[in-house]
This record gives sequence, structure tokens and C-alpha cells, in this order.
Amino acid sequence: MPKKIRFILLALALALAPQAWAEEPTAFAVAQHAAAQGQAAAQAKLGAMYLLGNGVDKDEAKAAEWLLKAAKQGYLDAQVLVAALFDSGVGVKNDVKEATYWYEKAAAQGHTAALAILGKNPVAAGGVAFSYQRMRLSASKQIPGEYAKKILLTK
Repeated sequence: MPKKIRFILLALALALAPQAWAEEPTAFAVAQHAAAQGQAAAQAKLGAMYLLGNGVDKDEAKAAEWLLKAAKQGYLDAQVLVAALFDSGVGVKNDVKEATYWYEKAAAQGHTAALAILGKNPVAAGGVAFSYQRMRLSASKQIPGEYAKKILLTK
């Protein structure tokens, strides 16, 4: 093969190579882009990633920031997660009033865990004596991890 043709083929191969070797964007990059565009589900996913350290360094403050953005847009699981963060002081200053506000928002949409945490679960009414305060404390410790995983699994 003449040198000139080899040179042209090599130049063509090198020109096309970056496209062939381009990496797929990471789940974090995709979520970050969509979250920056204001998509509530992506904001919740990005918050969950920061909370769990999934694909990014764990950062509870950034997690709370993104989850709060999603919660303000009405993303139900983010509302419950934000409530638990305020109840437990994870990523935000502990604030029972703010936590109650977010549990109330979720309960108004029929979220059963939020209803139970607030003592508004009609099933428990009139039942065995139950400590909603103790349940709320326990929930505030369990909800962040469980709901973050749930959000990550949501398509």
C-alpha cells in the first residue's frame, strides 16, 4: 500500500477514534445534568447518590440540598426523606418543626409511613397503646437509607 494511502487511512482512523472510544456518561453525570435542568426525580436521585455515596463521595449536606429541591417540587419520597433528615439532623440542622412540616406534606398525599409517624394512621386508632414518638425516632434513622435506595431503583 502506498505511503500516501496509509497516511490517509491512519488520519481517518485517528479522526474517528474519539467517537468510537467515547465513554457512556455515568449515572451520576446523567442525574446531575437532569437535576440541574430542574427535574425533581433526578434531583431526588442525585440526593440519594450523595446520601449513600453511590457513584460519588458521600456528602450529606449536598444530599439534603438536592432532596429538598425535589421535595419542594412535590416529589413524595423526597418529602418523607427530607422530613427524616430534619428529624435526625443528617445533612441539615435538627429541626422537628421542619420535619413535621414535610411529614404533613407527605401525609396530605396519603403516604402511609408519614401518616403513621404523625400518629394519623386510622388503623392504629383505638388499638394497643403505641409510642409514636419512639416510632418517629426509629423511622428518622431508617428512612434515609431505605428511601435513598428506593429512589435509586426508580427509573
